[in-house]
Amino acid sequence: MTSTKALVNYIIEGIQDKKGHAIVTADLTQITSAPCQYFIICTGNSPQQVEAIAESIGDSARIKGGEKPSAVCGLENAEWVAIDYGTVMVHIFLPEKREYYDLEHLWDDATLISTPDID
Repeated sequence: MTSTKALVNYIIEGIQDKKGHAIVTADLTQITSAPCQYFIICTGNSPQQVEAIAESIGDSARIKGGEKPSAVCGLENAEWVAIDYGTVMVHIFLPEKREYYDLEHLWDDATLISTPDID
């Protein structure tokens, strides 16, 4: 088992490995009613990229941190894939789905941390 902050870093590395972009981490640790400690939200440009990002996250978390998700949902359409690591929830969106659901603003009290895109 790895620390939650290390898991967050491994997940972000997995996203970046497949050129996921607009990565935002919502720190929910100060919100007692939150379902987890962190939301990590990112965007892929196509269903194929969304699926590749999800696979890369799984590989990174497993290889670097020994972590496996308890659930993965949305791979059928790959428009919005949710990955549940217990303390960390990952959301990978197509651009129009991300804009529609606007999860970054679901928790008004959360601290939002943006990770710069890599070229």
